[in-house]
Amino acid sequence: MTPNASSASSASSASSGPSRRSFLASTAIATAAVAGGMPLLAACGGSESGAREGATSGKAADKLLPTYVASTFADPDLPSKNGSAAGYTGKVDLAALKASVPEKLGTGAPFKIMSPLWGAPPKPRNPYYTALDTAAGTKITWQNQDGNTYGEKLGAVLASSSIPDMVVVPGWELGGKIPNAVTAKFMDLGPYLAGDKVKKYPNLAAIPSDAWRMSIFGGALRGIPMPAAPTTFIVPYYRKDIFDKNGWSVPKSADEFLGWAKDVTSAKAKVYACGDMSWSAQAFFGVRPAGTLGWNIEDDGKVTYRVEHPEFLEALEWVRKLFAAGAVHPDDKARSGDPSQRFTAGQILVFNSDMSAWYTKTAEQAQSNPDFQIEGMDYFGADGGDPTLYAGQPAGIWSLIRKGASKETVENALAAANFAAAPYGTKERMLVDYGVEGTHYTIDDGVPVKNDRGNSEVVNAWSSLAAPAPYFAHPDFPDVARKQVEWQQRMGVFMKKTSTYGMNIVEPSRYANLRSQFEQLELDYVRGHKKLSDVQDAIATWKSSGGDKLRAWYQELLDKNGSGN
Repeated sequence: MTPNASSASSASSASSGPSRRSFLASTAIATAAVAGGMPLLAACGGSESGAREGATSGKAADKLLPTYVASTFADPDLPSKNGSAAGYTGKVDLAALKASVPEKLGTGAPFKIMSPLWGAPPKPRNPYYTALDTAAGTKITWQNQDGNTYGEKLGAVLASSSIPDMVVVPGWELGGKIPNAVTAKFMDLGPYLAGDKVKKYPNLAAIPSDAWRMSIFGGALRGIPMPAAPTTFIVPYYRKDIFDKNGWSVPKSADEFLGWAKDVTSAKAKVYACGDMSWSAQAFFGVRPAGTLGWNIEDDGKVTYRVEHPEFLEALEWVRKLFAAGAVHPDDKARSGDPSQRFTAGQILVFNSDMSAWYTKTAEQAQSNPDFQIEGMDYFGADGGDPTLYAGQPAGIWSLIRKGASKETVENALAAANFAAAPYGTKERMLVDYGVEGTHYTIDDGVPVKNDRGNSEVVNAWSSLAAPAPYFAHPDFPDVARKQVEWQQRMGVFMKKTSTYGMNIVEPSRYANLRSQFEQLELDYVRGHKKLSDVQDAIATWKSSGGDKLRAWYQELLDKNGSGN
């Protein structure tokens, strides 16, 4: 059950030009409806008292995991396939909803949670928070922080002596000193969740094991995950209604796209082919993801990183050609405004965003622009052949409980997470996603419709504590859920896993800022502000200033832990 009107798009529309931070942040919000995960490292095996870098995988990780017990509340109309999310295309029958938490697991003891939130924070003790506390048996004080600057607040809080009882940590913030702080400041949940102990919390038991593996920090199970589908979540969207009206065929190669983009752009008419296509270009040219997934063992046994391969430069050069041809909207070049608004206004015809935009843009335009049609372009290989796509990690956001928390606080925090992880087809999921009927939404012919209060109060704090196995469900636009799942299933055929798939890896802190130079450099290069030699020099500097040493570290780690693929 995905909210009828989502606040999720705000993170991805923070700026016009893609960055890795906004790339990941956009997913986080989409994860309220879709999710997935893998193991984190602790000194190539790690221990509570040992070094905090490395990974825990294989049999060592298996011993730490909760027992998996699948949910049986609602069979999806479209089961997961090729790494996709599942899909539900029916309407909501409130009378048929079941309780996944028949007895309150919380005792009502108060505790505090710090979480990122995109949009205006709701007022404390509002009807949404009150209803959830009443249903779960909890009493939560939310310390919501601006999601766009969350890393700064998170770093400051973890460096202090005053940490909230529960803290939500997104994977894209695991840089610098934060990974080591996570191990130092948050407790081992194994005594509460490992093995059959998790059965006290059946919704947590139904979270896929791969997501729990990704929740091992410093050799212990510390995180409660939001699982994610490993298939790619970034979609190159196009205006199907405008394509059909003009008789355009969807491009099937990099050259075709470039030729089409030049032909359809008319600066005079203020119509441009696309926004910044950097994210999609990575898939067109088969570039590995940034971060730990960018490392892989090649056929010759050597470990390499994404920037060392020719496709990395080829993808950048192709995007640069789009900018140079004038096919990219000027505001996207300036990285200002919201590209999704330019897309719905017909000022750009293609843009990339996360999976949630398929629904949010459809719902947004349904009344004011009934001819509007958004479709996902299938990825192609740059040469027109099959694409090479890489799997994302099966979890990327966690809630963690501070060390020193009382047993009652821990149990109440787990009760809240268990409630938040309720699967589709349950009363708890309906309450988390929509709030209180009559206060936050009404039912119109089996479709829940949020009102203004629902849109302002039912936002993404509770849903960031945990999530069920990934799914799509939009009762008001069921065809969108079908398209999302089918697109993921088609793309999943071409999905590969790198050697670090499923591993939540903490790199040595001395390399924490090693790859940060590339983000701004890539943005500048595709816009014509830097030369190819600047990028090549950066790659050489990366190698000499620590990249080669980090490669040796990964080689040893993978030799000891095994490959994730």
